[in-house]
Amino acid sequence: MRVLKASLIYRLRGFVHLEVTGGKLEHLVNRLSQKRMSVWDIRYLDKERISLYVTVPDFFRLRPLLKETGSLIRIKEKRGFPFWLDKLERRKFFAIGLLGFVIGIYLLSQLVLQVRVEGNETIQTEQILQAAKQQGVYRLQWKFKLKEPSELSRAMQSQLPAAAWIGVEVRGTHVVIKVVEATIPEKPPLMNPRHLVASKHALVTEIFAEKGRPAVKPNTYVRKGDILISGMIGDELHQQTVVASGTVKGVVWYKPTVEVPLVRQYKVYTGESKQRSYLVLGSRGVQVSGYGKVPFGQTETIQERKTLSWRSYTLPIGWLNEKVMEVELQEQPIDPKEASSVGLTEAKAQILSAAGGGARVVSEKILHEKAENGKVYMEVLLEVEESIAVEQPIVP
Repeated sequence: MRVLKASLIYRLRGFVHLEVTGGKLEHLVNRLSQKRMSVWDIRYLDKERISLYVTVPDFFRLRPLLKETGSLIRIKEKRGFPFWLDKLERRKFFAIGLLGFVIGIYLLSQLVLQVRVEGNETIQTEQILQAAKQQGVYRLQWKFKLKEPSELSRAMQSQLPAAAWIGVEVRGTHVVIKVVEATIPEKPPLMNPRHLVASKHALVTEIFAEKGRPAVKPNTYVRKGDILISGMIGDELHQQTVVASGTVKGVVWYKPTVEVPLVRQYKVYTGESKQRSYLVLGSRGVQVSGYGKVPFGQTETIQERKTLSWRSYTLPIGWLNEKVMEVELQEQPIDPKEASSVGLTEAKAQILSAAGGGARVVSEKILHEKAENGKVYMEVLLEVEESIAVEQPIVP
């Protein structure tokens, strides 16, 4: 029988591979058989040499037979559990460290290392985490102490009436709380009677009154504070106040000033980089390579993280690679005409952002432009159509 085919019992007891030299080898083999020793894979190497495998207990019974036959032995190999223990005993600190590492990994895999909330918008995440903590779900909690996910879901939903449904899922060392919020109809706010008045000097282009009485017509110039839609309806004898509502649009004039540099800066990668690696344990990282100060003035860093997983469990151990790349800022001159176009675009974007949704530029004109000190200075006239109605309470 070959060594690789040795039975599990032999491996547990331990066995040795021997080379026996002598002139009475056949007599030795017969004597081994008579003594019922556990010997196998006997091979003749030549007339005076054989190789064989024998268990450790029977190895110590060989001495009388060797003297009887005048044979000598040479141990070629030792296999099995006793020899492995012997090697391990000589490396106690390594064995203890290895055992501690395995135990540490096992203990970490039995802890809740992260509690994550998904799907909430109006309900505060802290409020959900506090409800979970009251049910025993929090970081560094033992997983075997957690209740069943269905029981946790019911208990948390009773604590959070604003949630229509709550699901709890345990993914390895992570607990994911999924929330579906209940749709609560908004109560319309109580509003006092009011006018809609002009927020700016403008030329009215469009007016639509949902409630109230239109006080101006299109193509009418109005000043800031003029009534656009009146909240007072009826005649002098039968007059009442309402909450005026509707839309009023008008053209408003703006004169923004803009300055645009004649040099554009942009980043360029030089091709030089430095690699750094970290061993990640939980939320902490231990640097293992790439020591020393980064020899670049300006840099950009790209990170790549890998996490160990086993089946559906995500272990709190991973590897983080960082690539620190050197960048340089370079300058490119801009044509004054292109700078003017950029400045006009910036001016329109700034005005439209302040005017609010639905605003549009009706016309544009550059009133003044000059280039000095490496910049283009511009004064622009913009006609913008936008909503000009704001509320004004009716005071009795």
